[in-house]
Amino acid sequence: MQIELRNLTKVFPSRDKKSGEEVVAVNDFTFTIPDGQLIGLLGPSGCGKSTTLYMISGLQKPSGGQIFFGDEDVTEVSPEDRGIGLVFQNYALYPHMTVMQNILFPLQNLRGKDKMTKEAMIERAHQVARLVQIDELMNRKPSELSGGQQQRVAIARALAKMPRVLLLDEPLSNLDARLRLQTREEIRRIQKETGITTVFVTHDQEEAMSISDMIVVMKLGVLQQIGKPQEVYDDPANLFVAKFLGTPPINVFSGIVHNEMLYIGEAAVLPAPSVADQQVHVGIRPEAFVLDKDGPMTCQLNNVEVMGRDVSIVCTNEASENPIIRAIIDADARSAISGDSVRFSLKPHKVFLFGYEDEMRIRTSEVK
Repeated sequence: MQIELRNLTKVFPSRDKKSGEEVVAVNDFTFTIPDGQLIGLLGPSGCGKSTTLYMISGLQKPSGGQIFFGDEDVTEVSPEDRGIGLVFQNYALYPHMTVMQNILFPLQNLRGKDKMTKEAMIERAHQVARLVQIDELMNRKPSELSGGQQQRVAIARALAKMPRVLLLDEPLSNLDARLRLQTREEIRRIQKETGITTVFVTHDQEEAMSISDMIVVMKLGVLQQIGKPQEVYDDPANLFVAKFLGTPPINVFSGIVHNEMLYIGEAAVLPAPSVADQQVHVGIRPEAFVLDKDGPMTCQLNNVEVMGRDVSIVCTNEASENPIIRAIIDADARSAISGDSVRFSLKPHKVFLFGYEDEMRIRTSEVK
């Protein structure tokens, strides 16, 4: 099911009676979610991603704009008639019911042409339980399950009605790191097997990038960039997106372009063809640094962290806008590190220029 959001806006009344200023949670959001894809809505807390999800579900009414499922305008359609399955952050399982009863509950409330026989409901419950691999837990209650198992029950319950759209609101935030990894892989597997259009809300960029077909990056209710995860990482539209994606995060420096050459401090680090003379923010991905005894960029060495196959060089530079710089190099190159300083050359395609005032991307033929 294709989902189309047209100029979607949500405004909440002010909590401050004195100022009376309204809060714009989602601002003129326009985006088409292709049929059968898993889309990650990504951004920091308060960016409007959950509000967008709840407007798609029908739990919140837009202040403006329209929502289409396929060719059908569902903006005014009630949640129960939209054909959605919704998984909440806290799972929202009924504690007094067994796993089977929790999964059956939405089916028992179907009416009219959608009403099912008892035998069909039980068969459907077992079908989705097998899909999420909890078919051996059907007689347990939520208190007898681990966090990951409760999450699977919540997904099974959402899938039981065979929804047109599956909506997941921060579904992994209550799980430990190992279980998060396992469960996000399961979510991707389930989505692939069912082919249901899925919207996944998270503030964790690693989660979104690892399982999404496309990511939508938001900030303060405004859409910042849409694209395939790797494409957005490799080609950020602005400084916010560049900073938000990546672990370790991107290193940001104050730089100057003069005579089509990029300077960081006194060092001429890269050509910047077609860029006018100006002050810029320079974003350098950790993997952009190449150990080079003759390299143009010198940093003061703080520490070397061994991470198995990679090594993280922790260093500083007067032009850095971050307290520290992290450079990721191959562990085999560690032997070349010596002394109190380290010199680098840079991979041009991993270096990004941004306007100093508007923080928008400045593109050149070489620094992409």
